[in-house]
Order: sequence, then C-alpha cells, then structure tokens
Amino acid sequence: MYTLTTPQPTDYPTLLTIWEASVRATHHFLSEEDIEFFKKMIQDENVFDLVELTVVKAEDGKILGFMGVAGESLEMIFLAPQARGQGIGKTLLKYAIDELKIRSVDVNEQNGKARKFYEHFGFHVRSRSELDGTGKPYPILHMQLSI
Repeated sequence: MYTLTTPQPTDYPTLLTIWEASVRATHHFLSEEDIEFFKKMIQDENVFDLVELTVVKAEDGKILGFMGVAGESLEMIFLAPQARGQGIGKTLLKYAIDELKIRSVDVNEQNGKARKFYEHFGFHVRSRSELDGTGKPYPILHMQLSI
C-alpha cells in the first residue's frame, strides 16, 4: 500500500538522492559531468519549489518516488531504483492525468523505456527538439496525451 502526499522542504535532500539514483539507473547517456551539472542546477535554482510535487510513500513512510507538475505538464517523475517495476510510476502518472489534469511530458530521446512507458498510457510524440532545455545535445521528445 502506497500513500501519495505533498513533501515538505525537509524532504528535498531525499528527493535529490532519489533523483540522482534514478538518473544513474536510467540515463546512461549522461556523463558524470552532466549529472553533477543537473544536480547543482536542481539545488541552485530550487527546482523543487518551481513545480507541484507529489511523493509516493511506503507504509513505513519511506519515500519511494516523486513527480513534479507545472500546469498541464509533467515536468519530472523519478523513482528509487529499488522501487521500479512495482507500479509506483503508474500510480504517479495516473494521478497526474486523472487528478492534476496533465496533458504533456518531455522525454529524453535516448530514454527509450520512458518513451514506451508514456506511450503505453496514451502519449504520442508531437515534436522533437535537438537540444535539451539547458542547450545540451540531448534531444527531447515533446509528448502529448491522446484524448
């Protein structure tokens, strides 16, 4: 049994730890330098304060994953590696679609598993950007929910 809740700022270090572990497990195309760049950016720009965060907690209160939403866009979803494959991503995404009314998500083109995950829930690629939002050469697929 999982609980969805809003985290407190005191949870942000845990979220950053989950972010880093998740990125290392799924974003094999990123260099160590890039991971450190993005990690510093998350901290310096207070990224967690720029989105509506939702965390998934286990019965013991441990945070297993989280997502961030801005308007109708899912900006981030990250799971602790040990929590993958347990339906937690599905739980977060369904909540984002049904309750928060998200309709779009951006995905790194090199992250094929993420693309397939979103396609399974009705998203399709509407456009592609050659560079990511920071100008790095990691193409982004802009996906839209088919309604």
